[in-house]
Amino acid sequence: MSTDLTTRTESQVHELLDEVVAAHAERDVDRLLALYTDDAVRYTLAPPLQQGPGTQYGTAEGLRDWFAGFTGPIEVEYRDPVVTADGDVAFVHSLTRMTATPAGAPEPFSLWFRATFGLRRIGGAWRIVHRHESTPFHMDGSFRAAVELQP
Repeated sequence: MSTDLTTRTESQVHELLDEVVAAHAERDVDRLLALYTDDAVRYTLAPPLQQGPGTQYGTAEGLRDWFAGFTGPIEVEYRDPVVTADGDVAFVHSLTRMTATPAGAPEPFSLWFRATFGLRRIGGAWRIVHRHESTPFHMDGSFRAAVELQP
């Protein structure tokens, strides 16, 4: 792959991540779902273990319910995303921070976690076909999510 093509692909993938960030900040379900293929598989922080078409957070209604659980914007930051691409397939991974205020809470929380996206270029545009988010957990037998970690 040429350097120009690599740079353009990386730029386009970063633009897609910027759209994910903007859709969350604006709590725009339609804008967010437009970034996914219809058969995208999601392993996000919310239950169930796998989300996709027909599951709660794989639908517009489920995402609206999730957005309604917060007041104000839902801020998402992808820290130093790394893009690997070849042809019409790309992967991107980063440490990710979400900051939001739960409905009824006096202050926002901030949570760092890991995120990986599998992307396909379809009709000239990059779309999310796979999303995986995870938090580490303490290996001390408590199985508590290690939400206090920061990069």
